[in-house]
Amino acid sequence: MQYLKTIRVACCITLWLPIATFSLHAQQAMIHPPDTPIPPTFFGLHIHHATNTTAWPTVPFGSWRLWDTYSDWAHLEPERGKWNFSNTDKQVTLAEQHGIDVIFPLAFSPTWASSRANEKSAAGIPGAAAPPKDLDDWRNYVRTVATRYKGRVHIYEIWNEPNLPSFFSGTPDEMVTLAREASKILKEIDPAIIVVSPSATTSSGVPWLRAFLQKDGGNYVDVIGFHLYVAPGPPESLVPLISQVRTVMSESGIARKPLWDTEAGWEIANQGPGKKAGERGLYGRVLSEDEASGYLARSYIIQWAKGVERFYWYSWDNGRTGLIEVDRGTLKATAKAYGEVERWLIGARMAVCDPDRGTWVCLLVRDGGYTGRIVWNPDRGGYFPIPPGWGVKRARDLAGGAQNLSGAKTVEIGPKPILLENQTR
Repeated sequence: MQYLKTIRVACCITLWLPIATFSLHAQQAMIHPPDTPIPPTFFGLHIHHATNTTAWPTVPFGSWRLWDTYSDWAHLEPERGKWNFSNTDKQVTLAEQHGIDVIFPLAFSPTWASSRANEKSAAGIPGAAAPPKDLDDWRNYVRTVATRYKGRVHIYEIWNEPNLPSFFSGTPDEMVTLAREASKILKEIDPAIIVVSPSATTSSGVPWLRAFLQKDGGNYVDVIGFHLYVAPGPPESLVPLISQVRTVMSESGIARKPLWDTEAGWEIANQGPGKKAGERGLYGRVLSEDEASGYLARSYIIQWAKGVERFYWYSWDNGRTGLIEVDRGTLKATAKAYGEVERWLIGARMAVCDPDRGTWVCLLVRDGGYTGRIVWNPDRGGYFPIPPGWGVKRARDLAGGAQNLSGAKTVEIGPKPILLENQTR
């Protein structure tokens, strides 16, 4: 230890840290999260194969997004008037059995209904990315689905990643029309239905969202959806992206509408077939399970701190970004981290999140005088001095382990968050 620098840590406490221990970033603004308890629905998941080969997740979660589950229009009505709801019926029933809600994206034109039937699409179905050539076909699809699941599905999302031509090759004006017509029908069938906007993705989706909202698209939705993918960047890259989305919402006078991240994740190494840690993958460098555990926890913590009300991890059983192995049964360490960060957050209020100079401290409070501080440094490890006024009794890690810290003056931290608690619960 050659030099000392002061840093600010959560709510105006000055500490001394060795300069060699942590990289000193430019000072960042303190984040003030919503003053509400964190609900179970904040934790969402995608599950692709829940009705056949994937066992129900062993971690609790609050909501399931039915995407990449063969529940889109192109799969439900592959021929005009010939519907196949068998798998989707099972999915909705399964969600009910486990007491979670479903978000149902309405997307992908069947080839017969497409305005460009020969066009390639991300769905692998010709014409799926193009808008329907006849709005009546779209209206009939929306009405058929919403009527079938009335009282069972309460959240519908309009399309998926419309800023990517392989997912939607139409214009923002055409998407506004689809959203308007869908919203009108959904609210007629059940006024309590929540309509989520088309969820653009990555920073390149911000201009698309602006164009959609400038065409009055915000008038037809209750929630703004966005896919806050920042890979290959770390979770801290979420801070400026969320701010950009919030700015666009404010410009259109809908700053008070909820913001949901309906899909995001990072590629995680598999023990069996698939990419290994450090290799180049779909989203850049493939993360190890250990590194991914820290990324997952930090992404949930930061998104709540920045006011995102739901985050649907993509996904539980995807071969690239999944929290289980490709055998669709073996848990990765990242799955255990998902369950642990839930235990830290659900029911707590996050009072403040301080990212000053690269070491993050996020304060949690609960009834009965409980305080917990989530601490991490995304760049490297080191020893963190514990302020006596925090009254820390123990530390919890993302594997579920606990360390007695009564009387301790320092604790080791790094890229994986730890929770410093003043009492057990």
